[in-house]
Amino acid sequence: MTKILITGATGSIGSALALEYATKDTQLILQGRNAGVLGQVAEKCRSQGAEVSVVALDLSDRTALEQWLDETLNDSVPDLVFANAGMNINTGPYQAGESWEATEQLLELNVRSTFYLVHRLALAMKQKGRGQLVLLSSLAAWFGLPVTPAYSGSKAAVKAYGEGLRGWLNGSGVSVTVVMPGYVSSAMCDAMPGPKPFLWKPERAAGFIRTRVERRRARVSFPFPLNWGTWWLAVLPAALSHRILRLMGFGG
Repeated sequence: MTKILITGATGSIGSALALEYATKDTQLILQGRNAGVLGQVAEKCRSQGAEVSVVALDLSDRTALEQWLDETLNDSVPDLVFANAGMNINTGPYQAGESWEATEQLLELNVRSTFYLVHRLALAMKQKGRGQLVLLSSLAAWFGLPVTPAYSGSKAAVKAYGEGLRGWLNGSGVSVTVVMPGYVSSAMCDAMPGPKPFLWKPERAAGFIRTRVERRRARVSFPFPLNWGTWWLAVLPAALSHRILRLMGFGG
């Protein structure tokens, strides 16, 4: 039986991934902050034949996160882990700027807790000699969006960390994949300012991610037109990239 751990399983991509992998041969460990929604996702997965355990906790709670990982790893090391939990903030409708309190909360969840989770699991998998780690970044990691600077920075950190880990774990039997989605339908996506080009449904994103993870790809980025465009933002001179973003409605 394949043991899969998914954080942020109450979000659109997290819940879609849980349902994508839910079969009678799968043991799912699902984490989320909303116990009610988490229970609903778990029941759907069980109806597809999966064995499911849930944990309702805030990954920003350092003590709770450490205890949960201790318990999880004392049982057995997961075969596949999706570090998917995250949040977003923006500069506001009048461009007043992100509050520092909200920025600290974002960094605690998107960066610190993600790094700690993956660090613990990477060491355990390396000792075991096999496993897969999947880190959810964003196309915003290519070039910081003026309307969401903290989110962009956090996802750039996740991207770089995952790429570094893949190199470190090369030859160990453990693979690392960094996923960089564009716009995927969700409450978080809806709350982001600016247009939402090439919007994907969560189910489509989950299926796309799974096929690439099974091939142990280093990077999974989609959709192609938006990925290609944001990649160019990182290549072009920054002044020109900012001008392009302003013309497209992302300039703040």
